[in-house]
Amino acid sequence: MSAPEEMDVVLEKLPLRIGAYVPDDLLEDWFAPGTGMNPVSKEALAAAKTYGWRFECEFKYYPERMEGVFWKWVPAI
Repeated sequence: MSAPEEMDVVLEKLPLRIGAYVPDDLLEDWFAPGTGMNPVSKEALAAAKTYGWRFECEFKYYPERMEGVFWKWVPAI
């Protein structure tokens, strides 16, 4: 399984400084199915980061919240 096409659209249209939050079970299902969970696998986190870059998004995983966040960074002014 991979991220649904709708997520591609979300990240393409994501405004600066707004996040798209993805629970850890979906991170595993989308980016590294079968690698286990709790904690989320390194493979899933690396693949999510690479996926985010396709849309010029940063990615960070928050284990205490059990979710990852994609967002578009604000360039230095």
